Amino acid sequence: MEKLTRNNRIVVVTKILTENPNKVIGLSTFAEKLNAAKSTISEDILIVRKVMEKLNLGSIETIAGAAGGIKFIPGMSMDEKKSFALELCEMLKDKKRIVPGNYIYMTDVMFDPHVISKAGVILASSFADKDIDYVVTVETKGIPLAYEVAKNLGVQLITARRDTKITEGSTVTINYVSGTSGRIQQMSLSKKTLKPHSRCIFIDDFMKGGGTAKGIVDLLGEFESELIGIGILIDNIGSEKKLVTDYTAIVDFLGVNDDGEISMIPSEKFR
Repeated sequence: MEKLTRNNRIVVVTKILTENPNKVIGLSTFAEKLNAAKSTISEDILIVRKVMEKLNLGSIETIAGAAGGIKFIPGMSMDEKKSFALELCEMLKDKKRIVPGNYIYMTDVMFDPHVISKAGVILASSFADKDIDYVVTVETKGIPLAYEVAKNLGVQLITARRDTKITEGSTVTINYVSGTSGRIQQMSLSKKTLKPHSRCIFIDDFMKGGGTAKGIVDLLGEFESELIGIGILIDNIGSEKKLVTDYTAIVDFLGVNDDGEISMIPSEKFR
């Protein structure tokens, strides 16, 4: 391979790092791909690191040791997080989103790459220091957001099912109580899904009473694993007696008034 200019090398280094967040990549990988000495690659990485940090695009961490290298940790400035939360609130305040029962239509938002990619960075950054093994969600609308969080944390996504599937093999199924209706519901997870003693976070699109999150805690307990964090896009703070209290939400849903107006504000952390 012909020698590349520094500008060209920096483009390639940046692309590789941003496409593999939280994955440790050795300098030899870059050196072989770019046909350059490790010392040259180190200088290129230093430039990328400075620009990333200056523009609040994330950070590049150096991992020492024989199996070491560097890894990119996606990030966003607090001002950008607040701006995104406000933008999301305005998007969700549209009266046309109200469906019978005073529910809010959110499917388009949950499958909008522009929205979910930013929300994924925000929630992932909240758990970046927690040493996560898996991101867990429940089918189906929360999957795109959970996937983005898992990608940014560099870990695997696990999806609990409402109904068991033959293709999942042996499964563990639990009953849990809905936090809003009080009805008994089920969720299941394949026995092949995660290793015992894993550390997980739960990601979902909307929290009402917290019944699903509490169910995830119980389900993970069957695998001798623990839930160490919860990330939510929208929190219905009007729900009383939530079954879980320790979680991170991006925006708060206050309800729909008599005039059909939706009240939505950034969560306290992003105001």
